[in-house]
Amino acid sequence: MNIIDLLSQREFLISVLAAVSAAAVVFTFGSSFLVKSEMKDRIKRVALEREKMRAEEMARLRGGGTTVTQGRGIRRVGETKTYMKDVVERFDLRKAFQDDATVDKLAMAGFRGQGHLTTFLFMRLVAPIGMFLVAAFYLLLMSPGERPLYLNLTYAVGLGLIGSFLPNILLKNSTTKRQASIRRAWPDCLDLLLLCVEAGMSVEHAFKRVAKEIGNQSAELAEELTLTTAELAFLEDRGRAYDNLSRRTGLDGVKSVMTALIQADRYGTSVGQALRVMAEEGREQRMMDAEKKAAALPPKLTVPLILFFLPVLFIVILSPALISVFGPGGVINR
Repeated sequence: MNIIDLLSQREFLISVLAAVSAAAVVFTFGSSFLVKSEMKDRIKRVALEREKMRAEEMARLRGGGTTVTQGRGIRRVGETKTYMKDVVERFDLRKAFQDDATVDKLAMAGFRGQGHLTTFLFMRLVAPIGMFLVAAFYLLLMSPGERPLYLNLTYAVGLGLIGSFLPNILLKNSTTKRQASIRRAWPDCLDLLLLCVEAGMSVEHAFKRVAKEIGNQSAELAEELTLTTAELAFLEDRGRAYDNLSRRTGLDGVKSVMTALIQADRYGTSVGQALRVMAEEGREQRMMDAEKKAAALPPKLTVPLILFFLPVLFIVILSPALISVFGPGGVINR
């Protein structure tokens, strides 16, 4: 029997086709198991990488007070002194000075954590007492003058009352400066977030990338974005992370963007579309602020113009006429 007769036999063809079919079935099922195994390994690697990022961010946040420096790293802040904590606990200053908005006010100024809260409560107690003692020592011993004793004590008590408002004034000043820095850099931050999201990045990686890039312009905003990235990594609800960012900044523009992101995440709408709309509104708002400042410039220049420019202009214009009238050889001296 030659090879041609063997290939032309019916039984041989059936055997070959059966073998090919069996091999195809085995390959199909085997490849499906291989794909599932590769998918499981890939999901496992992604989960491990996510846990690694979460552990890094949690280590940064738990390592005492932390702030971002130039958007490139996080620096440690000094911990609360033991005597401050003892004074706060002994005199129960939390009930005396702390209310529901104290933590939010400290967060808006860039001070977060129990250490900064303890320091603030301690300063609320020490500042008026210290101002009173310093003023009393100076007015009664160093420079008593001819004033009566009760008047010097009244001055010392008044300075002590001013000292009671000093921590709140300094906190308000820090909050204003921090909000001004975030407000200036927020439109550019929105544009960068929009570019990252439209390029295919996830929201977490977009916040992390923008935090690195925006640090040269506003270290405060880079710090807030870094904290938001950490919260997006370990919080179960993204809405809480967005809401915490708007609460820490205290700006209406940031709050509106975070509300849009919360709605997009809740209802499944496009995050890129929401960011595009909010970025356009941010640019328009910045242009309106610039136009408002330009429109307010002429009234502000009125007083300097009257006090400084017009007198000099009158002197330059009238000096030749006055010299010709009252000077040597003038009309009056002839």
